[in-house]
Amino acid sequence: MTTIQSEHFTKAVFMPLDESFENVQGIYLDKGTSMFETLAGISAEEASVPVGGKCATLAAQVKHVSFYLEVIERFMRDSNAPKADWGEVWRTVSSVTSEEWQSIQDELRTNYQKLRNFLGCVQEWPNAESVGMAMAIIAHSAYHLGEIRQALCELKS
Repeated sequence: MTTIQSEHFTKAVFMPLDESFENVQGIYLDKGTSMFETLAGISAEEASVPVGGKCATLAAQVKHVSFYLEVIERFMRDSNAPKADWGEVWRTVSSVTSEEWQSIQDELRTNYQKLRNFLGCVQEWPNAESVGMAMAIIAHSAYHLGEIRQALCELKS
């Protein structure tokens, strides 16, 4: 059985994670389409519109991604961390003021940096569950980035 060195796995996790959030390298995104670049062009008014009239707002999408990063980082530190209420964001976040929208974006950046710092300190990936969670962070974040970018097509048309 061949093993991957922890530092190689961590570097591999950072490549698509960085691409998704802040530094497009052309792995799978086009230039200017990372999460933070995308959010920079969205007003609070746009973030408050339910996409298609029935779906969540962009504010809720972004708040959900931020919450997800926070919960996963907490769980990776302590697998006995309390369960999260995954539906709360979808039930409570809709229209936002400019200040609230900025706060949601700031919270996302903070939670991203905290998670990134934590992952950078992982010395050993001890089991399939921890590797799977690292991979899920990438998939989940990329999925919601796609949802946000698709919603923008409708909102800005």
